[in-house]
Amino acid sequence: MTFPDIFHYFCDMKEKERLLEICADTVFNALTAQVAGAHRIELCTGLSEGGTTPSVAQIREARKSLRILLYVLIRPRGGDFLYSDLECEIMKADIHFCGQAGCDGVVIGMLRPNGTVDAERCRALIAVARQYGMGVTFHRAFDRSNDLFQAMEDVIALGCDRILTSGGYATAIEGADVIRQLIEKAAGRIVIMPGSGITPDNAGELIRTTGLKEMHGTFRSRKASAMQYKNAKMNRQKDEYSLMLADAEKIKAVLECMNNYCR
Repeated sequence: MTFPDIFHYFCDMKEKERLLEICADTVFNALTAQVAGAHRIELCTGLSEGGTTPSVAQIREARKSLRILLYVLIRPRGGDFLYSDLECEIMKADIHFCGQAGCDGVVIGMLRPNGTVDAERCRALIAVARQYGMGVTFHRAFDRSNDLFQAMEDVIALGCDRILTSGGYATAIEGADVIRQLIEKAAGRIVIMPGSGITPDNAGELIRTTGLKEMHGTFRSRKASAMQYKNAKMNRQKDEYSLMLADAEKIKAVLECMNNYCR
């Protein structure tokens, strides 16, 4: 085997290790992502609020319809990541339902008022998930923590499988250098999965900068509504006559970028 052959062989091995997770706010978008080649779905609703827990019906239908991995966001409301005892009980109940429905994992995250990881409450949620053999991702509450590197150690100690992060910035591209440092310091103890603001145009740059193994995004495009009648008087603050839908071509383009990174 020549040196170029060896190089491309190991590149191919790396490519196979890379995984694309699609954040889908409907079962329709999840199915579009599956057809396009995504490896895992994070199902949620309320993306304008940063994502909240989807309905029971959405979870059930997603699990029935999807062949790929299904993780469900466990977040009872928008806003901050400081939760009451009541909200924690609601999250436990949601995780129980996900486990009973046959989901592959859940996505959680809680902070204390001082910006540190709320290990005690997170541990209680993780314990419920593990009863059903589900995986656990720590979501972008991580990016609101007061020390990302200490927060990573705390999340590792909790036993989470991965951290979704933009490196403490609004987008993963802005936080790429921090993400790279997190991946290096994690040293394989946990997956650091970049997300936020990733597009087919910048995915390659992000892979080169960070060395990521997993990537997360919505990859949506705006599509016109099929409605024929439109009441213009009721359409002043937002466009009710278009939908943000998962874009299969964008997903395929990102996957191609991930697969061709070494070439």
